[in-house]
Amino acid sequence: MSLSAQTNQQVLDLINKEVQQNSEAYQQLKKATETIGHRATGTENGRIAEEYAANLLRSYGYDVSFQEFTFSGWNRKSLDLKINNQPIKAVALAHSPANVNLSGELIDLGNGFEEDYKKIGDKVKGKIVFAALGLLDGTPKEIENLHRSEKTALAEKYGAKGIILFNRPAGGILLTGTASVTGEIIKIPAINISLEDGLKIKENLSKGKEIAKIEMKNDVGQMKGRNIIAKKIGSKILDEKIVLGGHLDSWDLATGAIDNGVGSFSVMDIARTYKKLNLQNDRTIEFVLFMGEEVGLVGSKYYVNQALKDGSINQIKAMSNMDMTTNPKSYYSTMESNLPILTDYANDVQKVIPDFKLKIFASVDLHSDHQPFMLQGVPIIGLSDSQFTKGALNCYHANCDTFDYVEEIGLKNNVILETYLLYRLSNLKEIPSKHWDEQEIKEALIKGNLETPLRISGDWRW
Repeated sequence: MSLSAQTNQQVLDLINKEVQQNSEAYQQLKKATETIGHRATGTENGRIAEEYAANLLRSYGYDVSFQEFTFSGWNRKSLDLKINNQPIKAVALAHSPANVNLSGELIDLGNGFEEDYKKIGDKVKGKIVFAALGLLDGTPKEIENLHRSEKTALAEKYGAKGIILFNRPAGGILLTGTASVTGEIIKIPAINISLEDGLKIKENLSKGKEIAKIEMKNDVGQMKGRNIIAKKIGSKILDEKIVLGGHLDSWDLATGAIDNGVGSFSVMDIARTYKKLNLQNDRTIEFVLFMGEEVGLVGSKYYVNQALKDGSINQIKAMSNMDMTTNPKSYYSTMESNLPILTDYANDVQKVIPDFKLKIFASVDLHSDHQPFMLQGVPIIGLSDSQFTKGALNCYHANCDTFDYVEEIGLKNNVILETYLLYRLSNLKEIPSKHWDEQEIKEALIKGNLETPLRISGDWRW
């Protein structure tokens, strides 16, 4: 019996068997963390990671192309933080200035929301903001946090000369990540310290003045990164495609095993599985490993901008993004029109992954590589409700994001679920969702409470 004559369930069983027996995602990620280390965009490690991924995809039988982009690069050099002359362990947040040497009084801004600034008027000017990276205990549950870059943008807006954010998880964990909403170098230094140090400083601030001294050096300047693209050309619907993406880059404090080794190495193994089984795809499937996600979605924004220029954005009928995806338990979409087909797929999947949920949902969110696609109205269809090893989420962007937190079953389930999703979507006569027009995009973003962060970042165009 040919593959095209088999039922969907028979194809799913083939995918499951192949992945259980031959998946390479876990082993390849382990090897990469051991031999490359971090995968920060614009560094030599990042370049080596790009080549590693391209060669791996070539070994699976794909023609591979690079999509090179230039961006305002940033890499840390040194940081010395003292508060009341006491050294404090800290890391710079990305896109902080090249050279900083300043002292200033700390001012406690609580959660670092705009209303916190408005309460105290001009008192922030010339001071160094001290605020929580996560939400403070006692914050009402309905309150949504802001991204670290949005908190930094507010500090700049209200005239602060620096910002220090203390981490949420305990254990002396230090976290990095971009503090720039634009991907450009910011005007003030942005720093992360541990929860334990943060709580001590917060207590001291309730009793009197705290003076911070910051000495910081960073490498800044134009750097290059490359998206890695492999295609499985469609057999019938030649003017339509589905994009499966995941960011290959990581931060430099550890090896980026969870963020986003689990997603990017799953993408490569999905490509391997699809090719190995020679699965049917009427539409073209594009496997894209984005670089520059961590420094402001630079690679995916470049991809989308190029697609707008050449008109191929209209060919993208769905985008699926794998960012920190591991052992997921549900399908989701940005568009409710896709929920019936996803419920159908979930019913199939339950037969091979019994604890996969039938509850499908619609949702919009930001700060990963689906965002530039979503802001152009492209339907996002993917996996959600990942199940992480205990402690793994505390190490997101942190100095403890290592391979110890990776589980092989999580990667295998990623590959089974996403390969089946691509198989079904690529062969549908017609995908239920259509691109949102400008008004529909605006309404969805407002409904999802995303207007405020998009205004802060300068991405609100409505």
